[in-house]
Amino acid sequence: MSGTILETKFEDLNFLKRGKVRDIYDLGDYYLLVSSDRISAFDVIMNEGIPNKGKVLNKISEFWFEFSKDIIDNHIITTNVDEYPEQCKNYKNELLDRSMLVKKAKLIPLECIVRGYITGSGLKDYQKAGSICGIKLPAGLVESEKLPEPIFTPSTKADIGDHDENINEEQAINLVGKETYEFIKNATISIYNKAYEYAYSKGIILADTKMEFGFYDGKIILIDELLSPDSSRFWPLDSYEKGRTQDSYDKQFVRDYLISINFNKQPPAPSLPADVISKTTAKYEEALYKLIGKKI
Repeated sequence: MSGTILETKFEDLNFLKRGKVRDIYDLGDYYLLVSSDRISAFDVIMNEGIPNKGKVLNKISEFWFEFSKDIIDNHIITTNVDEYPEQCKNYKNELLDRSMLVKKAKLIPLECIVRGYITGSGLKDYQKAGSICGIKLPAGLVESEKLPEPIFTPSTKADIGDHDENINEEQAINLVGKETYEFIKNATISIYNKAYEYAYSKGIILADTKMEFGFYDGKIILIDELLSPDSSRFWPLDSYEKGRTQDSYDKQFVRDYLISINFNKQPPAPSLPADVISKTTAKYEEALYKLIGKKI
């Protein structure tokens, strides 16, 4: 199979669930994660896919997992399809460059968000209360301004179609426990800081990102995806200017189009024009090339 993959149907494998982007199979000892070309905006999955998007997400995540493993272990076993269990061999073409075999970790139910700049839902919270997730910030900050230091602003992990909800530190500790909370907070900020410096050296500002963690063999590891255009805001350094929204390496063209047609942010999704799809593909591929020097 080539071209855009909206969903997989591997009949010989034990299908577990379908997320917004990833299809997950339970292979007994491991999970198989397959990154599709699906795209969601405002928590609604679009009908059309973005060509090569899944491959970009997989390659970028693989790079960052390797990059951050001195800070914390992660769930990747291999992304080499030839090393997958025998039952995967029939699907080699579909799995190539868009899948990973991972450890079966128990999810910690917290979206671990770190913000280095003020934008998005954080900006809205700040404009209302002068704080984000209960963290008081200096007065007078403007759209896209760099924060004095990165802040950890967790949210609940919602089901597909629902919205994540920003919570404060006390609520997060009640959800996962103080020891776990402190560990994942420190890991999230450490990874962000290291990745920020690297991305900056490549001409990209890592404005914010979200991570997920799980328990495996009695310790906490990094899971899901990492520092991809789907889970992060990447801004071009050469055009950055505080006080306005920034260009970004993600689904910006999709969001802008949906806003332009007054999309009500509820299913069913409208059709995406061909130029919006092609521009979005180009942005994802540009992010991959700028960050790690690879092309699809």
